[in-house]
Amino acid sequence: MWRSLPAVFLVALVLAFVGATTSFLAAQETTFQLDPAHTTVKFTLADVLHTVHGTFKLKSGELDLEPGTRKMSGEIVVDARSGDSGSGMRDRKMNRDVIESERYPTITFRPDGIEGMVTFQGKSSVRVHGIFNIHGVDREINVPAELEMAGDQWSAAVHFTIPYAKWGMKNPSTLFLRVSDSVEIDFTATGTLTRRTAETAQ
Repeated sequence: MWRSLPAVFLVALVLAFVGATTSFLAAQETTFQLDPAHTTVKFTLADVLHTVHGTFKLKSGELDLEPGTRKMSGEIVVDARSGDSGSGMRDRKMNRDVIESERYPTITFRPDGIEGMVTFQGKSSVRVHGIFNIHGVDREINVPAELEMAGDQWSAAVHFTIPYAKWGMKNPSTLFLRVSDSVEIDFTATGTLTRRTAETAQ
């Protein structure tokens, strides 16, 4: 019994340290800076003959997780005119007739909250809620995100569906070619992480 006391004491110290560290992290403001060079926005659109794959480019992105809460702020901005499916004719039609990128040159996401526990070392599975703007209209969305953090580096993978026809955009189908009314989005982000205590952040 007496020999087990040092081990019990050690466990208690570890638990106390973990609790203190968790409380410290909860009191920190966390900023996720996105790196456009290492962030991809992929889209997938199915038609009766084959599946179209393409990409958009990130313009900028920064997200803030407020200390002690699950509130988020910031903005992710995608260049709507950068859509590339490998076919110039198809891309011109997409830009001109579907997303009208000259009139609406950006696609944005402004988060306002996160569901789930964020682990500051390792992987976390969360859901991010916010406002998604495409074709000039704000839409409320809630998407799953796989988040991984290591030191001051982080990465995230998000998959969601945009029902673009339901949202008022034109379906580019023709008499001989029918495409889906929705498009699948795979967003993979990488960037740097900054944490500041609540007092320092003020």
